[in-house]
Amino acid sequence: MAVYALTGFSLVSLLSFGYLSWDWMKPSLVADVATDPMEKSLPPTFTRPPHIIFILTDDQGYHDIGYHGSDIQTPTLDRLAAEGVKLENYYIQPICTPSRSQLITGRYQIHTGLQHSIIRPRQPNCLPLDQVTLPQKLQEAGYSTHMVGKWHLGFYKKECLPTRRGFDTFLGSLTGNVDYYTYDNCDGPGVCGYDLHEGEDVAWDQSGKYSTFLYAQRVSKILASHSPKEPIFIYVAFQAVHTPLQSPKEYIYRYRSMGNVARRKYAAMVTCMDEAVKNITWALKKYGYYDNSVIVFSTDNGGQTFSGGSNWPLRGRKGTYWEGGVRGIGFVHSPLIKRKRRTSWALVHITDWYPTLVSLARGNLSNVQGLDGYDVWPAISEGKESPRTEILHNIDPLYNHAKYGSLEDGFGIWNTAVQASIRVGEWKLLTGDPGYSDWIPPQTLTNFPGSWWNLERLTDGLRKSVWLFNITADPYERYDLSEQRPDVVRTLLMRLVHYNRTAIPVRYPAENPRAHPDFNGGAWGPWASEDDGEEWEGGREPLKSRNKKKKCKICKLRSFFRKLNTRLMSN
Repeated sequence: MAVYALTGFSLVSLLSFGYLSWDWMKPSLVADVATDPMEKSLPPTFTRPPHIIFILTDDQGYHDIGYHGSDIQTPTLDRLAAEGVKLENYYIQPICTPSRSQLITGRYQIHTGLQHSIIRPRQPNCLPLDQVTLPQKLQEAGYSTHMVGKWHLGFYKKECLPTRRGFDTFLGSLTGNVDYYTYDNCDGPGVCGYDLHEGEDVAWDQSGKYSTFLYAQRVSKILASHSPKEPIFIYVAFQAVHTPLQSPKEYIYRYRSMGNVARRKYAAMVTCMDEAVKNITWALKKYGYYDNSVIVFSTDNGGQTFSGGSNWPLRGRKGTYWEGGVRGIGFVHSPLIKRKRRTSWALVHITDWYPTLVSLARGNLSNVQGLDGYDVWPAISEGKESPRTEILHNIDPLYNHAKYGSLEDGFGIWNTAVQASIRVGEWKLLTGDPGYSDWIPPQTLTNFPGSWWNLERLTDGLRKSVWLFNITADPYERYDLSEQRPDVVRTLLMRLVHYNRTAIPVRYPAENPRAHPDFNGGAWGPWASEDDGEEWEGGREPLKSRNKKKKCKICKLRSFFRKLNTRLMSN
């Protein structure tokens, strides 16, 4: 039997703060009441392809939205969700690139070669060029397509850029994280560059503008210049609330009573993003799009707990295959939904948006083979049963193998040292090293200011390599049933074997010195030509820029967090 210990606080204190009182099955913690009379009379069906706005936030924790009982103010998101359909059985991937690649292609990571880690700035790697993307399919259906925000799907060739992968316009960053004001990004000491692009050009003139505001303003500008009579798709991939933790001071002031500094800044960023969504929604109504629109809201992975995020009461955090890493916040808001103002427990995965949105757009999916996603619109709009019954969370053959895993532990059919996870029906299986496994309450206990390590820790299981949970009955993953139900373990291992046979080789090339921003005028951008392969032979060091090199303020911080993350993962 597992032994659990509370570190740094008592169970009584948790109950007194209400952290254990949240009812998992309760549909909503906000009133599901429409306040706009116009919205009550909107038609339940549509006669022309709808406008599609897909909003993706970065590193927002499962707990960090008002209707999940958070202390962070998200009135816009709460209302949009309350008036639409909340997806409470919705899954994403544990880190950035995998979620974005699966959204854009409708395919699992193992089918695009991106099953390991993320695409790093200096890697000659990007979303495979043979993949037909979601915006390309929408273009075929007559849509105008626009992207605003974070790409993070590779840029070493111009063919990899958003404007070459289906988007008519693009304003945003190509790498994984940048300064919210200066748009500088450092990929190690001395490897720093500017990363904000307008189309395929560097947007130097936009420096100094807070990215959350900048991106919302760009969406409004797009809507103002387009005709609502023509279908439009806008992919809004906010940088928020990824590190660095930066927010306008007026938002931080709202949370001045929070003892934890990181949580305070993080909360301010979430609320600022919520207001940006409010402005986007207002623009949809002002310019005549709203009545025929579908707004999808999704997070990209679990929250980073030592950077202010919270996935409570779920186990784990960003970068792990525990529920805290892969269960996302998701909802759909649209006047076109037939059964509004409800919570859906239909199983939905981020790959499902590709066929769902293409179908809504009346696009053609007959010539797209090998999709892992399903059309879940009937489940969302009408409350029908989801066509999805299982999810491959991932199989990563390159991740550090678990010390105590073996082929023998996997019934001779699967090496349990390999990091993998799958959900079939109500059962979830994990093998290898799933990642940091603690339950971490919100960092707002006033008697522990600034400390993120006050958590409930699992004190046994360190020599394990197989876990099995009934996620329906045990959504917090507290009761491992792998020893009690070896029959289920074997069945799910066979499903892993099945998927692994369909996997393509991992695409994770070595970093290329030619990618240094000093070779590109001080900015991150494509460095390889059409004729270049994915490996470039060259041994020279990057040349120093003639311009005075900007000091990267976040390099030391990133280095610290990388070392900290490595230490935590090894515990």
